[in-house]
Formats: sequence, structure tokens, C-alpha cells
Amino acid sequence: MDRMTRRGLGRLSAAAAAAAAGARPAAAQAPSGPPLRIGYSMSLTGGLAGNGRPALVTHQIWAQDVNSRGGLLGRPVELVHYDDQSNGAQVPGIYTKLIDVDKVDLVVSGYATAIIAPAMPVVMQRNMVFVTLLGTGVNHEFRYDKHFNICPVGSNIKETFAKGYMDIAMAMDPKPRSIAIAALDADFSQRSVESARFLARQLGLRIVYDRSYPPGTVDFSPIIRGIQAARPDLIYISSYPPDSVGLLRAASEARLSARMFGGAMIGPQIAALKAQLGPILNNMVNWDVYAPEPTMQFPGVDALLTRYRAVAERENVDRLGLYVPPLAYSQMQVLEQAVRRVGRIDQAALAADMHANQFDTVIGPLRFDQLGEWTEERNLYVQFQGVTDGNLQRFAQPGTQVILYPPRYRSGQLRTPYGAGNT
Repeated sequence: MDRMTRRGLGRLSAAAAAAAAGARPAAAQAPSGPPLRIGYSMSLTGGLAGNGRPALVTHQIWAQDVNSRGGLLGRPVELVHYDDQSNGAQVPGIYTKLIDVDKVDLVVSGYATAIIAPAMPVVMQRNMVFVTLLGTGVNHEFRYDKHFNICPVGSNIKETFAKGYMDIAMAMDPKPRSIAIAALDADFSQRSVESARFLARQLGLRIVYDRSYPPGTVDFSPIIRGIQAARPDLIYISSYPPDSVGLLRAASEARLSARMFGGAMIGPQIAALKAQLGPILNNMVNWDVYAPEPTMQFPGVDALLTRYRAVAERENVDRLGLYVPPLAYSQMQVLEQAVRRVGRIDQAALAADMHANQFDTVIGPLRFDQLGEWTEERNLYVQFQGVTDGNLQRFAQPGTQVILYPPRYRSGQLRTPYGAGNT
């Protein structure tokens, strides 16, 4: 790890510790003995850093919490992490070093499918438990019995990922007849639109436009014009942050309108892009993992977000923390609870515990299936409503990201149509 990276990570660690102080109960007996080391790769620079750095801040808060309660197995927890620069090619070497040289006791993942997948062969070869963060279908090919994923998509992506979007659409009167689909040529995007295609055919919707675009695309106006010419009732797009901004701006400039527009666009979940896009987001129906609605007030989540935001303000990371931080904290809670129940570092016993038991987290109770995915998928579809500007305080309050699906978390009603100027 170079000096600049060490300095930056040390600063993040100190800030996280300061945020956690004052929000915790009185310290338990101080942990002692050799540290219990948890290792991972994290994207602190490059294209994934916008979500990697908030995840790191959250992990630091969790570590401070655990150590204030006496550590794990009576030992202080130490996080050992290296910047993968958002480059999957760096990841295998990092995990090899963590396990073989640093001799970490446990491993977890950084953010995103693109970082988790290249770590899997190394972790599997060492037969270690691997608790991952926001991967999509990574274990479908590996079938590794010690993999556990903190992500709401579940195991049956094809039939469930886009189900919320389709259920919302098919409840409209009259029912929609056609759909346009566009996606980045990348793993997550292609998996999500595969679900949209499958369900569209099941529901008898005509697919009037279906295109993928390559990474690095900067001009999205041809895609928007093509969709506009097809005149679909529904538009389902799956994209990564830079693409999402370009697509939404192109849609606004073209005054694109549809009965429903959105899908699995990654970007509108991030505070900086919420502020940047403002009213352009109105009436968009999009995939998400958490929203600050009354229906999702799980124990501990508000306290976590308050503490996280104190660090985020100073560190210039995502200032709302509504996307990655609740899941990143839950990732570490799962590991903590398994270690406490098992009472030792035994990879096989930890995996057996994780398959058998429920975990209580800041995003609610979780259980894992045989592939290490949630037994009950929880893909949220939210609609932005009443956005007048880029004031982030508005997005932190209920009523701006209204949950439309799943029904048990619904907090509002669909507004139609999507189009420039909707408020």
C-alpha cells in the first residue's frame, strides 16, 4: 500500500472513529491479545470509488462499534484493506496477499460484481468464508458454499429482478402494451434486462426497442431518439452512473415521455447525482436497495446514517449514505454475529452457521439460501416525486423516493406519465 493510500485510509479511520464516539454505549472491557484481522479489496479510486469509499467509512464505523463492545472473541478487530483502483485485474493479487502474506483471519468483499467475481477463485482455493457486498449472480457459476451476499436481488434474478417494475406497470389502467429496453454491455446491466425481457414476454408486452451500448459511450441521444421513435408505453434501462446521467439528460433534452420510465439505472441512488439531476428525476421508477420511508425504519438504521453523515460531510463522500452504507454495515454485522455464535474462527463452522440462522441487521432480518443469496428477494422500486431542485435535504426526508414495490414496503402511489417537467 503506498504512502498516499495509507494517509487517506488513516484519515478516514480517524474520522469514522470520531463519528462513532458519543453514539455508543459505555465501553466494555477493552479487547486484548492479537488483533482479529479482516481483509478485503476496496475501490478507493477509479470508477467505483463513489460507492467504495462510503463502504469503507461504514466498515470503519462498525469496527469502532465492535471494539467498543470488547472486540470479537475478546480480540480487537483490525481491518486490512487495499485499493483495487476499481480494476478487477488487481483483485486476485490483493486477496492472495491478504490471505498468504498478511494472514488475515477473515475476508469480505468490496463493492460490486466486477470486484467480487475476480476474488472468488482465490477465496475458494483457500476455503474461506466470503461475505460480499452488492454482487449480482456471482455465485451462480461458482456454486461456492461459503459465499454470502448482501444484496436484495436473491437467487432467481431472471424471474424476480424486474418483477417490481412490471407489477407496478401492469396495475395501470389501461394496461401497457409495449416496452423499450436499453442496457450497458456489462454483467449487472445484462442480467437485469434479461429479467425485463423474460417478464415482458410472459406478460405479452411487445418489445419495440432492444439495444445494448458499449462501455465508454458518451453520446446517448441516438438511443433516446430510437426509443422515442418506437413510442413504447414502458421504458426499462440498465446503466452505470456516468451512463445514467447521460441518458437522463438526453431524455430531458428530447422531452421524452412514457407511461413509465426507469429500470435499473445505477446513479440516481448516489447523493451527488441526485443533487446534479434534481427535477429531471421526477416520476422516474427505479431499482434501489433502501429508501428513507416510514416503511423501512429498521432498528439502528437512522442512528447509523446520522453517524455516517458526520464523516461524509468532512470526507466528501456520498453525503446521504442511502445506497451502500446500510448494506455495508449489515455485511459486517453478519460476519460479527456468526463469529459470536460459533465462538472461534472456523471457516466451515461459520459457513454452516450462516446457512442455518437468521441475522438481525440495520436493513432488517436476513437469511441466506444455498447460494448465499437472500432467501426472500427485496428488490425495491422507488419513484422520485416532487423534486424541485438539487437540495439533498429533500432526498433525506420521506416522500421524495416513494416506495412502490414490494407491497409490504409500499409508501405511496404511482404518478404518471414520466416526462420533462413532471413535478
